[in-house]
Amino acid sequence: MKLRRSLRTAAASLLFGCAVRAGDAAPLPKGHVVFAAHFDAADALAAWGGAGRLEAGALAVESAGSGANAVIALPAQALRGHTLLCAARVKAENVSAKPRPWNGIKFMLIIEGPEGKEWPQAEIPVGSFHWRRAAFNARIPADVKTLTLLLGLEAVTGKVWFDDVSIVIAKPPAATAPAPAPGPAFKGHALPRLRGAMISPDIDAAGLQVLGKDWNANLIRWQLIRYIGAGKRAPLEEFDPWLEGELAKLDAALPHCRRCGLLVVLDLHSPPGGKATASGYIGSDDRLFTDRASQDKFVDAWRRMAARYKGCGAIWGFDLANEPVETLVEEGCDDWHALAERAAKAVRAVDPERLLIVEPPDWGGPNGFRDFQPIDVPRVVYSVHMYAPAAFTHQTIHGNEGGRTYPGAIGGTHWDKARLEAVLAPVVEFQRRYNAHIYVGEFSAIRWAPAGSACRWLADVISIFEAQGWDWSYHAFREWDGWSVEHSPDRNDRAPAAAPTDRQQLLMKWFARNEKPAR
Repeated sequence: MKLRRSLRTAAASLLFGCAVRAGDAAPLPKGHVVFAAHFDAADALAAWGGAGRLEAGALAVESAGSGANAVIALPAQALRGHTLLCAARVKAENVSAKPRPWNGIKFMLIIEGPEGKEWPQAEIPVGSFHWRRAAFNARIPADVKTLTLLLGLEAVTGKVWFDDVSIVIAKPPAATAPAPAPGPAFKGHALPRLRGAMISPDIDAAGLQVLGKDWNANLIRWQLIRYIGAGKRAPLEEFDPWLEGELAKLDAALPHCRRCGLLVVLDLHSPPGGKATASGYIGSDDRLFTDRASQDKFVDAWRRMAARYKGCGAIWGFDLANEPVETLVEEGCDDWHALAERAAKAVRAVDPERLLIVEPPDWGGPNGFRDFQPIDVPRVVYSVHMYAPAAFTHQTIHGNEGGRTYPGAIGGTHWDKARLEAVLAPVVEFQRRYNAHIYVGEFSAIRWAPAGSACRWLADVISIFEAQGWDWSYHAFREWDGWSVEHSPDRNDRAPAAAPTDRQQLLMKWFARNEKPAR
């Protein structure tokens, strides 16, 4: 039965919770309701700002073009370090198509901290539909300054209704932090450094020869990646046959990797349950965190791969999931930390020696290390992906404008090496705090960034990696030509350049320092 409570009462209980949290600093327990709004009382919008109105016991927001919304502040300090489950019922009428993927119907938190803002939100379709559930998870940083709930429409026309909005604690912060690992940080290899590139699973022996012999790379990140078309989902029963086909490609390539002195990171880029991204490949999201069967399949897949490659010295490590995204973790499902730990223990039961690689949510970026903690499994390396600022590295793709140069002003911020170091500071702190080894699994800048900007950005980030002692793999070698260092800065020229580009020369300069693994 629907609860009948005014927003004023809900706000009062929320503020009481804030007072308790501030007074004794005790974490709020799982299931604790920190906010609820049912829009039944006449004064239900008294604490809200913006353009919403009451209509038939719901919050209605209507837009004729640029958008409209209703907002309310939440107790940021009380929720520091907690993971929230935000849920609501939503109904829509004639909501127009989204100009960009993040536009449309907004059920969203605005999280503001010292390093800027985050906008976790529910994935909601457009058009017209009757009442349906919308939900998402949000991890609140320990240094959050302000927290705002926003309901409405962005850059679209139409009308939307919200009701039964709730925010509850999905996961309290950890009571204690793990102790640093004893002794030297575990790297899983005896070489001074691993430097290489991510590659396409369709690479041939000649390509491996160029990368490993001619360029002297000593590492590749091998993607188990599946393309099915943007937004599509693959049935779970198709996962095993697909995986077997991809592993057969790797099996055929491993002798060439050994011959060329290339260690392999086995990257499960497309886990069971994921949904295809705008680029068409299945990612680490969606049902991976909302369907227990998909999670069980994920753990079983790694158990089987551990048995298949037990004792295979050519494989440096297992990268458990590429860029995990916990948009929503349903009741009864593991979040990424718990799922990674479960998969790692399944591997350990088969192969106690295999190195494991874990990326933080969401998307494996530097900010994910702020509140992330090591999993309770030994012989683990932690991986970061570096594409900041995305408005520069991904310019002209994924909705980003072009014409941005580095160093320089990008998105209202001056970007230079010092700014890149600040972005990577959470990774450095994680490394220091837990005595962990870091592997940069992906980093890149689009090849047509103006005036040699891509090479300057790459030179700066690599110098940061090297100063910290991190292993790294460039994204990518002989995959999509937008990232290719063998292609010129001319976007329209799809053929490899006649002479080595400045970006290729930069990578080869670093690869020249590599030592090769023992065969």
